[in-house]
Amino acid sequence: MSGSPAPARRQEKKWPALRIPLGMMVLFWGLGIALWRATGRPFYLFNFGYIGSAVGLGMTAFILAPRRQKPWGRRLAQFLVGSYMLVFLGLLQRENMQLEGFFFYLLAGTFAGSVIHYLVAKIVGPLIFQRGWCGWSCWTAMILDLFPFRRRLPGRLPAPWGFLRYLHFALSLGLVLWLWFGRGYRPAEQGLEELHWLLAGNALYYTAGIALAVILRDNRAFCKYLCPIPTLQKLPARASMLKIAGDADRCDGCGACLRACPMDIQVFEYVRRRQRVLSTECIFCMECIFACPRGALQVSAGLDAGGPEFLRYR
Repeated sequence: MSGSPAPARRQEKKWPALRIPLGMMVLFWGLGIALWRATGRPFYLFNFGYIGSAVGLGMTAFILAPRRQKPWGRRLAQFLVGSYMLVFLGLLQRENMQLEGFFFYLLAGTFAGSVIHYLVAKIVGPLIFQRGWCGWSCWTAMILDLFPFRRRLPGRLPAPWGFLRYLHFALSLGLVLWLWFGRGYRPAEQGLEELHWLLAGNALYYTAGIALAVILRDNRAFCKYLCPIPTLQKLPARASMLKIAGDADRCDGCGACLRACPMDIQVFEYVRRRQRVLSTECIFCMECIFACPRGALQVSAGLDAGGPEFLRYR
């Protein structure tokens, strides 16, 4: 067999891959500095500097760790960012970080932390790093990824299940519009009402997520079927600058990437067609890159949009 052994190729790819966490840290610190200078509020410098450093640290640990320990690098980033969002911004600062809070703040014309978070992480962010929020920072997934169901039953459930997330989004938006216009409800910013929304919403999310994980034996079942956030992310994710790309000449179609993918994406189908992974279900977790025994996958920067969804179904 020509070429260097697969472990050597993976080792060679580790150091160039560190450009990704470094780039993330520079991006977030730059955004924090710009907002601080524009508004005079040092909070923005702390907020974006902390998030960028936490994600960068987790990515660095993920890249440098041995294969079996790599998930802990991503979990480190999830806990550092997710707990900051949920505990500090949510519980202590009483910001309603739930989707409904975002809708309420938009209607009120309030540039609150929730609005900044949704704009950066879930609307504009996917134009750069796909649904990286879901893979590296989500406080719901930081708990669900601790469950032992990484080796799922093969594939996703049929199409009707996938529409539940859109129904969830519509119900959340409808509830907010009904309360705002029909009942004249105006939640007080950073008041007890915001805290109650946050607690109730997270209780429902965790209950549903844990139940689905156990019943379907799939840690990411909530993300695939019920979470409303991909409704915002999927359109900008189509044009994401960063995506997974593969070398078709190295790929032998062994399926290791598919088995490693928590979202059931048929990565090798994109590689075979000499396309980047165009699926909007990609959470940019990079598990497929380090699972490939032939070192055929890597992160690439480029411009493309749209494309087929190659997913594995049960």
